[in-house]
Amino acid sequence: MTLPVLFTERLILRPVAVEDFEDWARFHADEMAMRFLGGVQPRSLAWRGLCAMAGAWSIRGFSMFSLVERDSGRWIGRAGPWQPEGWPGTEVGWGVLPEFAGKGLAFEAAAAAIDYAVDVLRWDDVMHSIDPDNAPSIALARRLGGINRGPTRLPPPFESDPVDNWGQSADAWRARRYG
Repeated sequence: MTLPVLFTERLILRPVAVEDFEDWARFHADEMAMRFLGGVQPRSLAWRGLCAMAGAWSIRGFSMFSLVERDSGRWIGRAGPWQPEGWPGTEVGWGVLPEFAGKGLAFEAAAAAIDYAVDVLRWDDVMHSIDPDNAPSIALARRLGGINRGPTRLPPPFESDPVDNWGQSADAWRARRYG
């Protein structure tokens, strides 16, 4: 299986790899980065998460991408298609290290990942599970054309976390993106 690599103006989106682990662990240990993503994690749990993302490429044929800044080669976060067992829909999610937030990089990555999800994976719907208090992600979902479709529920161990289903159909995405 040849794994995809996507290019945007400022980013390379590629499958996660072992060389991402130090930055991945730093991301998962950062309170601000993980506030709405299940909370900070020790290195051992971050390692298992990295392996789950990498393994999803083999098991599901898709997973989130590592986001690498083109100019510097720095790992800045993760974004992309995600649908583990029991997930409430076909999600494109995102998360960047705090020092890269607010620069449009998450938008750039999410837009490329949604294009991939609807054009390559042939998803007919894309959702984003977002905590109602996560104003930056809500703003990004809106910028992407998503609408709040109301509360949804994630599988254990996140079943008690408040989360809304933001999203849109593939047709709505294409009309907005290319119309």
